[in-house]
Amino acid sequence: MEVGEIYTEALGRINAILHRSLDGASAEMLCRMPAPHSNSMAWTAWHLTRVHDDHLADLADVPQLWTSEGWHERFDRASNDEETGQGHTLEEVAAFKVASAKDILGYADVVFERSKKYLAGLTNADLDRELDEPQYYPLPTLGVRLVSVIADNTQHAGQVAYLRGYFEEKRWGRA
Repeated sequence: MEVGEIYTEALGRINAILHRSLDGASAEMLCRMPAPHSNSMAWTAWHLTRVHDDHLADLADVPQLWTSEGWHERFDRASNDEETGQGHTLEEVAAFKVASAKDILGYADVVFERSKKYLAGLTNADLDRELDEPQYYPLPTLGVRLVSVIADNTQHAGQVAYLRGYFEEKRWGRA
């Protein structure tokens, strides 16, 4: 397996978790916050996709799909590549609404497809390239950034999957 294929496999599993978790969910379920201080399925899936889009676009030195392909308009959001959900208040999370999972999954799919193309060209040597981010010491490498995206996205995809089961009151392992 080549290095790009490993990262593609990881991101593909995250995308599959989103599809399993969001497909068929009602708008009410998608936007429901299980407690006043927690994130909804919709916001969490959107946020993980924004981070994926932001970070991979930066690594590939291409525009984010969020604004370059007008995804921000489908979510009734401002044309702002800096908005990834990081630092959102609970009020901003609560205000995030979708009518269905269609746009969330559509956005996740195009971001994943673009990432697959970028990752297909990676070599082992590319992973050691230091990123120009002097706010970090030591400087992160391309490989470390990809692991960061996968770790963050895996955590959030798991949160979305958990909420789907929680809202549907699935009880695993019980007779």
